[in-house]
Parts: sequence; C-alpha cells; structure tokens
Amino acid sequence: MEEFIAENLDRYGDTQGVLPDQLDDIGERYREQGHLTRDQLYELAYETATRSAYHVKSNPEARCVEVTRNVRRVEGDFSKVHLLSGLSGFKAPTASAVLTALDPDHHAVVDTRVWAALERLDYLEGRKENFDAADYVAMVEPIRALADETGFSPAEVGYALFAYDEHVREGTLH
Repeated sequence: MEEFIAENLDRYGDTQGVLPDQLDDIGERYREQGHLTRDQLYELAYETATRSAYHVKSNPEARCVEVTRNVRRVEGDFSKVHLLSGLSGFKAPTASAVLTALDPDHHAVVDTRVWAALERLDYLEGRKENFDAADYVAMVEPIRALADETGFSPAEVGYALFAYDEHVREGTLH
C-alpha cells in the first residue's frame, strides 16, 4: 500500500485538486492568528469549490472568526466539520480543507473522488455525491488507518486517493 500511495501522490500534481502548498500557507496563518478571516476562508473555498465560494462572502466577518476559533477548541471530527458547515459556502468537503490546512497530520481533504477511491479499495460502500459531517468521519477513519500503515500523513493519503480516482475513473465524475 505504501507504493500505491507514493505512486498516486506523485500523480497529484497533474490533477485539478487543491494545491497542498496553498493549504499549508493558509494553515500557517490559521495557527499563528488562532482563527481565519472571511477573506482567508473565501481564498480557501475558492481553491476547493470555485463555483460556490461566493457564498462565503455572505458570512459576517465576526462569525468567520468565531467559528474558526471555536473549531480549534472542540473535540471530535464530526463536531469540527459540523461547526464549519454552519458557515455559508461550507459543506463537508470545504470544511475538510480547513481542517487539513490546520492539521495535515490528522485530517485530509475529501470529496467525491476520495469517496470513490475508498469505495474502489473496499473501505466504503455505495456511491456518494453529497457529504455531511458523518461522511467525513466515515472517510477519515480509513484514511488515518492507511496513513498509519504507510507512514504518509492523512493529508498525503487523501491527495493520493484523489489522484488515484482521477487516474482510473472512466467517464464523468457525476
């Protein structure tokens, strides 16, 4: 499995996925400030969900700061994703990008491709196109197991799964 993750991680740069360096920069600002601003959340949302990112601008600035500050205080993946999903423009996949920016050693960016890759590898069952906090938990558990098994971070495993799906998928995404 280590070779599988390494091979697909190498492919990630050729995908349309979010750029890890940009997430790292946002994560660094998040850790330094203790929160993210509306503009920073918009920047992140634009990278992960371009078409719906404009919704982020409808959030009051103070709410963005409050929610992202509180995410650092709460325990549990479900609670963190659910809290972020309370912001306009944030569903579980975009929330997962916020968590991955903050802590790539514990979180992964997830979406339809990652779900499909985990299903193809027999970690999940059924096809999914929309995700909530419970779905994030369902995905991140096998991602963390793969990270433990291979020595890669959960963020890297997520990127590799995304690239794997893009590499093997025939036909359209949805």
